[in-house]
Amino acid sequence: MSSRSSIQLIEIQPFERQMMPMSPETTPNASNHSLIQPLTSVTELLDFDAMFETRQPMELELGSGDGSFLVHYVSLNSGRNFLGVERLLGRLRKIDRKARRAGLANLRLLRIEASYFLEFLVPPGCFDAIHVYFPDPWPKRKHRKNRLINERFVELAHRVLKPGGRIFLRTDDQDYFAQMNAVFGASRSFSSVETPTELAGVVTDFEQGFNAKGIPTLRAAFRQS
Repeated sequence: MSSRSSIQLIEIQPFERQMMPMSPETTPNASNHSLIQPLTSVTELLDFDAMFETRQPMELELGSGDGSFLVHYVSLNSGRNFLGVERLLGRLRKIDRKARRAGLANLRLLRIEASYFLEFLVPPGCFDAIHVYFPDPWPKRKHRKNRLINERFVELAHRVLKPGGRIFLRTDDQDYFAQMNAVFGASRSFSSVETPTELAGVVTDFEQGFNAKGIPTLRAAFRQS
């Protein structure tokens, strides 16, 4: 069973210390067409068209973990491009190996903090969909300010999604689920929609484990108005 997605909020200074752009030497298998993209700048907007061989609709997963969801879902959707964002290099390397074995040409990976990525590196109107599955719930009340899904996240999602774009959320934490619904429900920019059956059927290793213990997956989805 995989660990929970490593998504958290950060201060800009810690980011600069801990998550500087990766050089070719720190990018695994760079000579073997690694899907992990080196960041040459942490201040300039990214050019996603330059990352992919084919220009087509693009979806984003924040906190890709071990890639159990991402690799499977990408393999089912060859007509879309996917970007996986994960801050832990070991997890990215694992996803990279899985995806290259599967021959996935429509997937790229970035090592960076999710909140910084959305705030500073994404041009407006890039993504057709965003996936955020099992982010850290920060269950203690004093730590809830660190949760990724908050009022500011809603604003950022609205900016980076294309008109009509959707965001899909999952958690096993009741309180966090209530917060997710509250912040998106309070926004005039989003309306609640159903998670497609095909998408709901693609689960993470973590999700499989706690479902086997009788803990349900709590899902929410919203469409940009």
